[in-house]
Amino acid sequence: MIASQALLDLPLDARIDPQEFLHAAMEWHFNPETGSPYWLKRAKSLPFDPRKDVKRMEDLALFPNIVDELRDVRAEDLIPRGYGSHPDVVGVPESGGTTGTPKRVVILRDWADKMGAWMDTQLDAHKFPRNVNWLALLPRGPHMVGEVARLHATTRGGLAFMIDMDPRWVKKLIAAGKSEEARAYVEHLVEQASFLLHSQDIGVLMTTPPLLERIAQHDDLVELINQKVKGILWAGAHMDTDTRHLFRTEVFPSVKLMGAYGSTMILGGIPERVGLTDDDPRIYDSPSPFITFTVIDPATGRRVGYGERGQVVMNHISKNMLLPNNLERDLATRIEPPAGQVGDSVADVAPVAQFGNEAVIEGVY
Repeated sequence: MIASQALLDLPLDARIDPQEFLHAAMEWHFNPETGSPYWLKRAKSLPFDPRKDVKRMEDLALFPNIVDELRDVRAEDLIPRGYGSHPDVVGVPESGGTTGTPKRVVILRDWADKMGAWMDTQLDAHKFPRNVNWLALLPRGPHMVGEVARLHATTRGGLAFMIDMDPRWVKKLIAAGKSEEARAYVEHLVEQASFLLHSQDIGVLMTTPPLLERIAQHDDLVELINQKVKGILWAGAHMDTDTRHLFRTEVFPSVKLMGAYGSTMILGGIPERVGLTDDDPRIYDSPSPFITFTVIDPATGRRVGYGERGQVVMNHISKNMLLPNNLERDLATRIEPPAGQVGDSVADVAPVAQFGNEAVIEGVY
């Protein structure tokens, strides 16, 4: 292994020189011996040489946004050759399908372990409970978030109770104007959660904001959660500041409430900044240089000022995968990052109304 490529094996909270890290990543992903078949082939159509021309994080903007190609590319072609003939693949998760045909990525063991360890330290920093059972009311199947919840529950000393949901079916029902059927499906999910909340010792509830809002309409469940549950972790969809304040101060005042901003296209999720008050916006600091955000004006492509809103560009750079210059379907406020972080922090994330000529329907995820 080239010595600099050892930088790619460091944990997410390591302090890494971003230029050295970027050099190591370009060497890994575009060296014929270690790169993935996808990127080695794709590089031939690029008007630049990533190993020579990508020297600073800003140079990632040279790459085209290739995530739409992940709807059709052969999954095996996404695995870097440097992992050998028998790579330890954890899974092939897919996006939620909010903006069309689902996209898919491949997650390898080293990245899954690295992201899990980092998230574990973040949960501890938030004083999230250990040695309690989790109830996860989340998508599983091809989606990543349900498996993440199961792993957190077991690695932190508890049992994982899982209720599956199909977010794509809910989006289809809403798009077809079948709102009554969508509501009936959501009530079916809440009913299953109710059975477990009443019968089992649940210490953490992990779900999405739309489902948490539906749960909050049941007074008996609200009372039960305040009595039994120590932490609520929400992810998958967006929660506005007013709703977050209401949940934290009035609906679930006895429970630690924490949000996470994640995407299949960054191969993980990022919990909100530690120490935010009930009135603060939801701020997310990325584990750079592995994951970075830039908030831009979509009309000009230029970075907006701190405190201004724009569209989020995401970069994922790891040994596992390279996903640069991805214009996401999210709007956010650009926030000054903590010292040592590359890129922007983001706050008050919310979906755009339309993305890629498709109406954005969040539904329950």
